[in-house]
Formats: sequence, structure tokens, C-alpha cells
Amino acid sequence: MSLDDIDRRILALLQQDARLPVKALAEQVGLSSPGASERLRRLEDRGVIRGFTVDVEPRTLGFSMQAIVRIKPLPGKLQAVQKLIEAIPEFAECDKVTGDDCFIGRLYLRSIEHLDHILEQITEMAETSSAIVKSQPVKRRLPPL
Repeated sequence: MSLDDIDRRILALLQQDARLPVKALAEQVGLSSPGASERLRRLEDRGVIRGFTVDVEPRTLGFSMQAIVRIKPLPGKLQAVQKLIEAIPEFAECDKVTGDDCFIGRLYLRSIEHLDHILEQITEMAETSSAIVKSQPVKRRLPPL
């Protein structure tokens, strides 16, 4: 699926501010407001834009830490571990991967004790390996356009 320069500029602008009014978006990409609205609709229809979201700062909600957890389910426990991960709200995201581990997740946490509490639920069905996130030099971003 190819994008033209206007589509790329629209996506870059929305990545910076998903609440950018259509009129302002149109002005910045050189289209009329109806033209920009049509471009947005087509990008959504084609599945390029899946939705518009809010970027929340976890620290303001009391989550002062993040951890990356690698999870290797015990034999026969893959589905049960996946359901457990899906049910734990502290998992901000989780990928099912190839290799020695089956899952790699990112958790938002209030403390080391909070991490321990979550891991206690998982270790009955899986081996885990955790790393505390010190910083995030590359935030989630769009793939190269």
C-alpha cells in the first residue's frame, strides 16, 4: 500500500497531535478542509489509521516504574498464561514472540513490590525474567513512511 507525500505529512502531523483540527491539518498540508477530511477517511478505510489515541504520562497516575518481562510458559500452559497476561491491567503491551520466550511484556508499576506481586501470579505457570526500564531513548513511533 503506497502513500503519497500528503498522506505522509498527514500521518506525521497526527502522530505529533492526534487532536489537530481538520482545518489546521488542511492548512499545513496544502488542502481544503473537505480535501483533508476525505484523505483522513480514505486512510481510515484503507486501514492505515486504526484510531486516534491519548498519550498518558504514567507517572502522573502513580506508576513510577516500568519493567520489561520475558515469559516462558511451562509445558501445556501457553493459553492459560496468555489469558492471565491479558487480564493483568499493568501489562501496557505484550508481544507473542519466537525464540526461548513466548511473550515479552511492558508493565507499568508503582514499586518493586508491585512487580513482585504480579510475577507471583505468573510464576505458577511460567518462568520469567525481568528488567527495570531506566529510560526510553526511542518512544513508540510510526514505521518509516
